[in-house]
Amino acid sequence: MTDLAGGDAALIAASLEEPERFAALFDRHAPAIHQYVARRLGREAADDVTAETFLTAFRIRARFDPARAGVRPWLYGIAAKQIGRHRREEVKALRLLARTSHDPVVDSWTDSADDRLAAEAAARPLAGALAHLSAGDRHVLLLFAWADLSYQEIAEALDIPVGTVRSRLNRARRKLRTATGAASGPLIEARTHESDPA
Repeated sequence: MTDLAGGDAALIAASLEEPERFAALFDRHAPAIHQYVARRLGREAADDVTAETFLTAFRIRARFDPARAGVRPWLYGIAAKQIGRHRREEVKALRLLARTSHDPVVDSWTDSADDRLAAEAAARPLAGALAHLSAGDRHVLLLFAWADLSYQEIAEALDIPVGTVRSRLNRARRKLRTATGAASGPLIEARTHESDPA
């Protein structure tokens, strides 16, 4: 998803004079941010972290650079910082998932019993492996896999070079392959974005 025509940057600029305009940005992006945070920290923390993300975005909106790739990476970058503050909860949730194979967020995403069983079977080793990644590698991998950001958008979100995104993603995939003993679906698969050079 990209910023909508006329877009999000214009909304941020307009919100400097008319703060209520920022609500449209929240309405447009909060569901995706909330879903991403819920995957990382669980539903209980997602409400708070999503609110903190948009409160922070509102407070610092005057510093948003309209020359950036878009508002979406900026918001995910703020969310990543908020998630970093909740890192213990994330690792605890991943370890619980590794022990129990029960992921309530995936349950709501999968329609059939077969899909749920397949997701649960893959979840245990994957969650354990994710818990052992460094915070930086986990941020890059999950922004790529769960938020569907391009390499450039991840670089903007985390304020790191694109080359660092590539090396962290490569390292995370390698560690997950080793830990799970096989391909682990969309987190490891070599998905590329049209805007990323081969």
